[in-house]
Amino acid sequence: MKKFAVCGVSKRANGMFIKPMLEKFSQTSQLVALLDNDPKRFTVCKEEFPQIHDVLEYFDNEFEKMVSETKPDVIIVAGRDDTHVKYIVKALQHDLDVITEKPMATTAADCKRILEAEEDSKGKVTVTFNYRYSPFHTKLKELILDGKVGRITSVDLNWYIDTYHGSSYFQRWNRKREFSGGLSIHKSSHHFDLVNWWLDQKPVEVFSFGALNYYGNESEHNPAEEDGRYCVTCNQKSQCSYYRRWNSRSNSSKVQDDHIDSDVRRKDMYTNYRPDQCIFDPEIEIEDTYTATIKYDKGALLSYSINFSLPYEGYRLAINGTKGRLETTEFHAPARVPFPVPEQTIEYFPLFGSKETIHILKREGGHGGGDPVIQEDIFLGEDPTRPYPILSGSVDGAYAVATGEAVWRSSKENRPIYIEEILNAQKLKNS
Repeated sequence: MKKFAVCGVSKRANGMFIKPMLEKFSQTSQLVALLDNDPKRFTVCKEEFPQIHDVLEYFDNEFEKMVSETKPDVIIVAGRDDTHVKYIVKALQHDLDVITEKPMATTAADCKRILEAEEDSKGKVTVTFNYRYSPFHTKLKELILDGKVGRITSVDLNWYIDTYHGSSYFQRWNRKREFSGGLSIHKSSHHFDLVNWWLDQKPVEVFSFGALNYYGNESEHNPAEEDGRYCVTCNQKSQCSYYRRWNSRSNSSKVQDDHIDSDVRRKDMYTNYRPDQCIFDPEIEIEDTYTATIKYDKGALLSYSINFSLPYEGYRLAINGTKGRLETTEFHAPARVPFPVPEQTIEYFPLFGSKETIHILKREGGHGGGDPVIQEDIFLGEDPTRPYPILSGSVDGAYAVATGEAVWRSSKENRPIYIEEILNAQKLKNS
């Protein structure tokens, strides 16, 4: 029986880790402690899972006490992004294994701290990049390993976030770089890790452009320049296109999302947590639009873009190589797409030959069916029959964060950013 302590009792912690631990993996896993700086989060968690009523609770400054009293084997880190590094490093100093939500940290400097702490520890860091586990993404990995495209020369990845999901980042703490690292880290690190894993290459140089086009007080969609508004009480929401698109006049949300639901919108849900802050507040400074070119150590090039305010959500991907090309397009959250969406397939175009259409066996579960599979690897150990590594480690996490930081820094400084410059990449061991 392996004992787990959760640091950061977030909605993600509840759904991604605590729920499966209790319902699927209770024969091998035991939750022994919860740590957070907000006692309301303990209450919410235990209301959802009454069977953990007696699990011990600890505040933010009681990590040492928690470890001493409950003796966990693994620390799960799932709080606000900027808190990850603190708990990861402390756990490693106690020679404990760590499972952390992405991003591993919010800066390359903090990633270096984690890598150095892990080098001196018996503990190991696992980063839960669940996008790797989507059936489409694993199939793409397998096609690449089978040599279908040959040596990869370039990747085109365009990611689209719709007005519902995209605006949610600007209503919450994610809109402050000090908490999230900006969306090129909080969100795009998922995408950079995917490409790094598909290519089995390391990013070395980044050049990008970024802008704040849709949110903030200068947005053309801002109905009035006014600071400190909240959706629940705002007298301008009838003039707000974003609000009207997803809410009725009775102030009830029509749709749900991983990050937003009707319960979380209650302003008293957690202490000092408001997920209904105005998306046009002047304090918003992070970018909502990026395009980037990334060079890899074995010669591949990535052309990447992401936009956080579009009519639909999904991505378009092409992987080009010396023997052919792979293409796929995915529409996320089809209930929110205002038109019929085609079935996702993978199209293979050999350089000399006939096109093949590959249909994928789909799975239930979050992140395209990836969550249930990564949970098995986390709580039962990696599947020994899988012919390739998939669970991410600290080096994977560091490269994903460093790429995201290089993206926003390049857009600010108008120059190429070298990963080695911000991460001392030459000192990293292979993951």
